[in-house]
Amino acid sequence: MAPTKVIPKADAYKLFLVFTAVQSFALTTVFTVNIVFQVKQVGLNPLQLVLIGTTLELTAFLMEIPTGVIADVYSRRLSVILGFILLGCGFIVEGSFPFFGALLFSRIILGLGYTFLSGATSAWIVDEIGQARAGAAFLRAAQVAQVASFTAIFLSVALASHSLQLAIICGGILLVLLAAFLALFMPETGFQRRPASDRESCRQFVATFRAGFAMVRTRQILLLITFAAIIHGAFSEGFDRLWITHMLQNFSLPSLGQLDEIVWFGIISAVSMPITLAATEVLRRRLDLGDNRQVALTLIGVYAALIGSVLLFVLAEQFALVLLGLWLTGAARSVRNPLMEAWINQHTESNVRATVLSIQGQADAFGQIAGGPVVGAVGLLSSVRLAISLSALMLLPILPVFRLTLNAQGSRRAAPD
Repeated sequence: MAPTKVIPKADAYKLFLVFTAVQSFALTTVFTVNIVFQVKQVGLNPLQLVLIGTTLELTAFLMEIPTGVIADVYSRRLSVILGFILLGCGFIVEGSFPFFGALLFSRIILGLGYTFLSGATSAWIVDEIGQARAGAAFLRAAQVAQVASFTAIFLSVALASHSLQLAIICGGILLVLLAAFLALFMPETGFQRRPASDRESCRQFVATFRAGFAMVRTRQILLLITFAAIIHGAFSEGFDRLWITHMLQNFSLPSLGQLDEIVWFGIISAVSMPITLAATEVLRRRLDLGDNRQVALTLIGVYAALIGSVLLFVLAEQFALVLLGLWLTGAARSVRNPLMEAWINQHTESNVRATVLSIQGQADAFGQIAGGPVVGAVGLLSSVRLAISLSALMLLPILPVFRLTLNAQGSRRAAPD
């Protein structure tokens, strides 16, 4: 009998950049048009827009810890693969059935998919290449994601010009294909799987959760980061669901001849990419990600800029200023994400890393669950402009929280794994 041929695994760093690029390409294909699809084709009002987001976040809140523990106890690789399969299926459901109930169901699938990815992806790459290289890898991946997203915008707009649903379904199919690719080529050499006897024990899952929770509870810096995640979640849910509604309701988009108005949202996304790419490159070159104090001060500046840019976007009356505020908001948020990932990883140990990251994801989900419906109700009962302004003001408490992290950590550098 001939021996089974083993497919060689890819280099972890290169694979991380590849699947980050494909993931970003697929998600941008969906996200360039899905809010327009929900507003124009499905006809959702501001409260319904927020409620489908809240459904996703409630699913994430309930499942973040169990899926994070699975990644820590059994396999980060399996968790990532399952996450992409579920994300793809969720978008396929959304695009195939354009009514409110189906969108709610798709958010349950998507929420579960996000929780399998949350924590597991970062924990996997840190284990494979080491903590010392991980911070730079996160920033480089953010740049790769921007380039991939930029190219995806054109495909998304082209598909959406024929059918908004088609763009969403194609993005979902691409994510399922990515999962199949990872099943063949994704390595997992840095993670030590628990013995079979431990994996079968519910007590081991509980013990891993307790260890991760204790780390967050007893380390002041992680506790403060968790509070910051809650605040950020309260802001992001309202803004993400309502910014397109604000532009459609309060502005007449300049004419582009015979082109559909969806092209405007493609242009907006396309212009934001080089701005974000430049911002992350400046940080990659100048910021010492091993210096916790530098990271904290940078995040304070990023959030101050984020608050100002959101207020500029929502309060400006001139279309050019609205676009400027939107682009600066996107740049600030894209810079924030790799900084937070690197910062959290610096303060966790490998054996509970995915669990701790999932706790941060759960904190973000809790913030979205708490803040989203309030913002949606304001948008329905008053105005979308007031609702987004409220979202921006929700971020104000995050500035003193990050100031407290300076006292919690001083100028201490992160120790490598």
